[in-house]
Amino acid sequence: MTDLFKFLAWPFRLLWRLIDGVRRIAANLVLLFMVAVVLAIIFQPGPSVPKDAVLVVRPSGDIVEQTTLDEPLALLTGHGRPTQTALADLLEAVRAAAKDERIALLVLETDDIESAGLAKFDELRAAIAEFKAAGKPVLARGERYSQGQYYLASIADEVHLSPDGYALLPGFASYSTYFRNALDALGIKIHVFRVGEYKSFVEPFTRNDMSNENRDATRALLEGLWGRLRADIIQARKLTPEQFDGYVHDYYDNLKTARGNTAQVARDGGFVDRLSTRGEWRERQLEKIKETRSGIASGNKEPPRVDVGDYLAAIRAERAHSRSSAHIAILVAQGSIADGDQSPGNTGGDSFARLIREAREDDNVKAVVVRIDSPGGSAWASELIRHELELTRRAGKPVIASMSSVAASGAYWIAASADEIFARTTTITGSIGVFGIFPEFVEPMNRLGLTADGVATTPLAAALDPRLPLSADAANALQLTVEHTYHRFIDLVAEGRKMKAEDVDRIARGRVWTGEEALANGLVDKLGGLDEAIAAAAARANLADYTVTWPVLDANPVQQVLQQLLVSAGVGNVAALKPSPASRIMRQVNDGLDMLALWNDPRHVYTHCLCVAP
Repeated sequence: MTDLFKFLAWPFRLLWRLIDGVRRIAANLVLLFMVAVVLAIIFQPGPSVPKDAVLVVRPSGDIVEQTTLDEPLALLTGHGRPTQTALADLLEAVRAAAKDERIALLVLETDDIESAGLAKFDELRAAIAEFKAAGKPVLARGERYSQGQYYLASIADEVHLSPDGYALLPGFASYSTYFRNALDALGIKIHVFRVGEYKSFVEPFTRNDMSNENRDATRALLEGLWGRLRADIIQARKLTPEQFDGYVHDYYDNLKTARGNTAQVARDGGFVDRLSTRGEWRERQLEKIKETRSGIASGNKEPPRVDVGDYLAAIRAERAHSRSSAHIAILVAQGSIADGDQSPGNTGGDSFARLIREAREDDNVKAVVVRIDSPGGSAWASELIRHELELTRRAGKPVIASMSSVAASGAYWIAASADEIFARTTTITGSIGVFGIFPEFVEPMNRLGLTADGVATTPLAAALDPRLPLSADAANALQLTVEHTYHRFIDLVAEGRKMKAEDVDRIARGRVWTGEEALANGLVDKLGGLDEAIAAAAARANLADYTVTWPVLDANPVQQVLQQLLVSAGVGNVAALKPSPASRIMRQVNDGLDMLALWNDPRHVYTHCLCVAP
């Protein structure tokens, strides 16, 4: 019998040895790959900046305030997040290049940009304008231009377009999906508690259409943003208002005249200077350098190009020895605000409060700039963060708030107590209002033949069980909590902005404002970007020499090392894949579901804005 078992078992032993051998070979290959990458990084010479170079600014994917780490396995399989480019890196490179004699020309290529709020484009345009003011030319090209891409490109001295391209300027629109009929059909009852007639976030659950208050406020907001974009493009392109409006409003007629040639429409309208192929684009760069710099070899077929990543690596290595021990810490509050610890891309009340506390207790940190790009979220988490910033101020360290594309609702709660608040003219802010939302699933359960029954020791024990009808007392309690939080919000803003509570209430009520309007209403101190906020922090801390640092939450060291190795080896998330229209819709749906999953305020009270930066 033993011999029979041995005979029957030998194929399985052979199979196991084969599997184990393959596993060992795979592990050794991965190890050898990592060793090879490490050696390549160690012995690879650092990037250098050649003379008469072209700085190539080609943002990829979403332009964000702070990039987030992908899991190394996701990088290897290509299933990571959409590519991201940090706005701060672009600003640093462009502003340094303006003063760098080695950089002769800035080239802006917009094709890989997926999304960025208008305020981010606005801030990057301002940096490029500074580059131009230094007497250096800027060329821009796109195979085709979306509205945001063109807004960025329009600041260039010369705008190129592919002969088969287009430049679309459709304007801004805001449409929401309303669920009232669907929820009624399913029998789901949504209990909503809010203060502020303009607090529109809950409307999709309670209405079938946009309220008049929301319609008026949204129209005013979009018209303000459109007016700024329109004015900036008119100024940069030296157009008349009639030319701009004719291009936008009469696009079909213009296209009909040009027999469907979209590139010709853009050129004839004065929105682009040249229609160029990729080869002609490269030739034009060399011509432009020869026009502005003497001593360029006539036989050169292409100018030396350096991208933003290599340029930053070079200049950071050059100035590494001069880093000051006095730091200004930039803390980025990005994405929805939720309770507890949150993963990168969102702002956790506990995790971000810990980041602030670490900066406050670091003797090298002399001031803090909170860079905010968030529509808000949990009121509880927002207050935890605001309180830590208040403690930082009391400890004698200045706190400056710098608003990016969106800093509304709970994000404004965070900023309210800062020493100074900076916003771009196109920032979306305000939305000082509060709501609570609670779903009830009694009817859908009844339809399925499900019931809930049991006992409770007090009326509150099962008051927030969605399987049971919400009692009048529980509903009244939630409304009272929302009203209390709203008045708390008003008082915090009044104290921080040195305003009367009734004056804050007049411009609150959930109303959303542009940065320019917020300045007029006293909600921000100055219009400006990150650089202006850093300068204000340095002035308040009496710093003439300082280093800017970007503290981040502790991440898995292995994950950080592996990702850096993979990216350095060219395996990482280095190029943007063009998503299809269907994938864009699915991404929006997925982002919305992810946001709903973050609604974990312990009191079910939120200060969130239904506002997306156009």
